[in-house]
Amino acid sequence: MASKKNQTSMGQMIQRCHKWRQKRKQYMDQARQTSDEVERERLLQAAEHYGRIVNEEQVKIDSQRDPKDKTQIPEETSVASENNDGDEEEIGFPDFIANLK
Repeated sequence: MASKKNQTSMGQMIQRCHKWRQKRKQYMDQARQTSDEVERERLLQAAEHYGRIVNEEQVKIDSQRDPKDKTQIPEETSVASENNDGDEEEIGFPDFIANLK
């Protein structure tokens, strides 16, 4: 029974992480499309906030995952790469800001 509860908890953590990744991507896409510099900065800060949340949650997920499960999930098929449409490269936040101007 404890294993089933742990799986449910893990599933909820993964779903939250996925939702926050989508929200981060939404803010980054909006920042690319806006011409107002103040609004762009606000959107980028919101995206950065969600990025930090995702990183913290991913650490929790990885620490609770069974070592056998870790070896079965290759890097390319993780949730992070599934969210990437392939037309954008995931780059560091400061580089992204520099590329906007």
